[in-house]
Amino acid sequence: MNQESGKPGEQEEVTGLVCEEADLKDGQMKEVTVGDQKVLLVRTHGQYSAIGNQCTHYSAALVKGALSGDRVRCPFHGACFNVKTGDIEEYPGLDSVPSYKSLKLTKRVKEMCTMRPEVKHTILLIGGGPASLVCAETLRQNCYQGRIIIMTKDTLLPFDKTKLSKAMNLDSSSILLRSSDFLQQYGIEVWTQKEVVSVNPADKTVKISDGSSQHYDQLLIATGCRARPLSCPGSDLKGVNVLQCYEDAKEINGSIFFQVKEVVLKSGTVLEADVVIAGIGVIPNSDFLAGSNVEVDSKKAVIVDKYMRTNIPDVFAAGDVTSFPLTIRGDQRVNIGHWQMSQAHGRIAALNMLKKPTKIESIPFFWTVLLGKSIRYAGYAEGYTEIVFKGKVEERKFVALYIKDEVVVAAASLMFDPAVSRVAELMATGQNLTKAQAQ
Repeated sequence: MNQESGKPGEQEEVTGLVCEEADLKDGQMKEVTVGDQKVLLVRTHGQYSAIGNQCTHYSAALVKGALSGDRVRCPFHGACFNVKTGDIEEYPGLDSVPSYKSLKLTKRVKEMCTMRPEVKHTILLIGGGPASLVCAETLRQNCYQGRIIIMTKDTLLPFDKTKLSKAMNLDSSSILLRSSDFLQQYGIEVWTQKEVVSVNPADKTVKISDGSSQHYDQLLIATGCRARPLSCPGSDLKGVNVLQCYEDAKEINGSIFFQVKEVVLKSGTVLEADVVIAGIGVIPNSDFLAGSNVEVDSKKAVIVDKYMRTNIPDVFAAGDVTSFPLTIRGDQRVNIGHWQMSQAHGRIAALNMLKKPTKIESIPFFWTVLLGKSIRYAGYAEGYTEIVFKGKVEERKFVALYIKDEVVVAAASLMFDPAVSRVAELMATGQNLTKAQAQ
């Protein structure tokens, strides 16, 4: 097994017994130590392979995840990696894990090209979130050498917005998904503080809030959603804040909150409270499409097919702003605001822009942390009629399996890894987990 040394161009070979052949059966994996590195050793189809054991998203140990065929799914947030190559195959995350030849690395960027000025073709990505960034990187990974512009109304380069609601006093540089140097290296332009106010598909231009315009050859709409504001009495009081962007997080952190005493429900029930967090849904950011003939649904989500195409040629959409066909629900059209799904959308949009027909087949996977406890969720539970619990709910260590038509349609867990990843892998391979099996 090879291990990179600290000297450029040199390889240090580390030889040692990591396990007996009988210790690892087909379809099993094991964390082993090679030199000073933790490595995931996997046996599939009678063959052994070794990749990095840390997920590139939030560093979870992949050995605790779910192995299915030639890929392992992270127990934390559902990212998937090919056990032969280390390539990332499902999100969240941006980077791949190292293969056995580069054990000194903790992450690996897929090989990418950059722009060539003589290529007169521009792909414009509206929105600075995960869908746009993954779309841009996928284009470069597939040898697209035209111009790529990410246009965002945010003040920052693409950043990990999930952290805004989970930590205070965040330094902006600590939440960037890619550095400025990285983006420049691969010819990915990011225009910050540029809000698109209209799209004209006839002449392939967008108008920007500063009065300027920009031509495109292909367009991605990935503008996400905005938080739905409160409309009840008291919503206009000082100290009521909306968390939408980095500046909002800084403002909230610096606020002197007014004292909340109670919340009155519609039923008349009074709940005592010191702090109130309202999560009452979102509104798709699609107003700027008025007059463009891009089709939206009754909730203002942009309608796309399984290739992330809108009804307008060369106009694609991805992420939270879309309504798309969900494979595990028989292509029912859904709007899902998951970070992982936005990244998957971005990849699929890029491949189809390049005329590499690829359908969106990803399994929705969501996570959050409350009071130090991690919650995982996979699937799509709308319309469920029953819940089967496994584990001990009273000890807050369990998985809840949501049942509809005698089949598990979603799973949520609390401190019960990797149960949700296993359910997600069953769904990804087209297998049904029946109610009887769940019980």
